[in-house]
Amino acid sequence: MAEKADKSGGTVPKEGRHVIVVDDDDLFRESLEQNLVDAGFRVTTFPDGPSALSAFAGDREPDLVLLDWKMPAMNGIEVLRRLREISRDVPVIFLTVLSEQIYEEAALLGGAVDFVEKSRSFAILLKRIELIVGGTKKASTVRRGIDGEDPDFLSIGFMKLWPASHRCTWRDVEIPLTISEFQIVHAMARRAGKNVSYREIYDLVRGEGFSAGQGPEGFRQNVRTFIKRIRQKFRDADSDFDAIVNYPGFGYRWRSDDG
Repeated sequence: MAEKADKSGGTVPKEGRHVIVVDDDDLFRESLEQNLVDAGFRVTTFPDGPSALSAFAGDREPDLVLLDWKMPAMNGIEVLRRLREISRDVPVIFLTVLSEQIYEEAALLGGAVDFVEKSRSFAILLKRIELIVGGTKKASTVRRGIDGEDPDFLSIGFMKLWPASHRCTWRDVEIPLTISEFQIVHAMARRAGKNVSYREIYDLVRGEGFSAGQGPEGFRQNVRTFIKRIRQKFRDADSDFDAIVNYPGFGYRWRSDDG
């Protein structure tokens, strides 16, 4: 069994990836914890947002946070906002009963990497966790292994991309992309001037075969949300940024004449 966390953050076993679960539903939280432990993860659980935030007071940082939306004292989106305020870029997946698209868009715009309904099977959740945590491990390992810049980079116009370390600059300004956002930008930049479909972009983030939103094409709105967030990050560095072009009904492309 995973060791329970108390209000000060608790302890976790020494083996496996560390996942924090924040949910006020005791039965759901305990069931999810056991499933994660059986899958080989270390798990720390919290019944509310304030106690979860205490886990980030020290140097220890988990590999992933599974976060409920509706909780007493502090809701999930506020917990996510406070995590980002203290510069914690740990991946966050919202795991909630809320299925309306407005909540999913708010979560993604707030910096969450995924939004999964509680009604989905644990097998689906586990697949998404493995995709996200696997990418995070690769990136963090590379970052720890270098003192200077990764010499292997892609340059297009004003942008430089370092795939090994998931770094991105625009006009020599660092763009704080998440791993998923970097994958989207990298995919478009490698095919600059050519259109990349909604489905291709969505599969980069969720893995092939997943669906979300309402109806068979509901995933398109998720992609639009990702692109909106990416554009904003570039515009924070350059208000004239316009390198990402929409091809209505199909997807997006990176301009080949961006400078």
